[in-house]
Amino acid sequence: MVRRSKTADVAKVTKAIARARGTDDVSVARMAKPNGSEPASAGIDEVARDGIRLSFLMHDVSRMRRSAYDQFMKPLGITRAQWWVLAHLSRHDGMMQTQLADVLEVGKASLGDVIESLESGGWVDRRPDPTDKRAKRVYLTKPAQGLIKRMTSLEVEFNDRIFADLPLTERAALFNSLVKIKHAIAKLSAEPLGGADSN
Repeated sequence: MVRRSKTADVAKVTKAIARARGTDDVSVARMAKPNGSEPASAGIDEVARDGIRLSFLMHDVSRMRRSAYDQFMKPLGITRAQWWVLAHLSRHDGMMQTQLADVLEVGKASLGDVIESLESGGWVDRRPDPTDKRAKRVYLTKPAQGLIKRMTSLEVEFNDRIFADLPLTERAALFNSLVKIKHAIAKLSAEPLGGADSN
């Protein structure tokens, strides 16, 4: 009974992934045999395949969202990277540039290029830190406040459109699932090279 239940669960997941990718996965029929005649390794193989399909789907969604987001924001002349900096500064204005790089998890050189472009556009100012003249703090300018309001409004519209087919309960479930995956990846990234089994 337990094996049958697990097989049915795997079949449901595979069907959902196949529908999301617009494919007809014939392996579902083989995987969901009610008599449990398939060897145990077949179910494991299918679960592994589903993991690969799900990973590709996550990658596709992330890539497509980035492209669509950039296109959506194009009329404002702001890139996604610039928007992340402005959005964070709207909550923590005057951060040190090094702190901002750590929080946004980007290289200091990459962030420097983004801030330079924002500064040349008149959206941010860099000023020396009062206690450490070598350090720079980043501040929003007055024009940036209006830009952030417009971008926030567009962000809401963008999310409303891409999440339109997801009820609030599904959005919450997706959020929780992605948080778990994010934590698992962070934990994996913290392990020594070679994984947990390495000596």
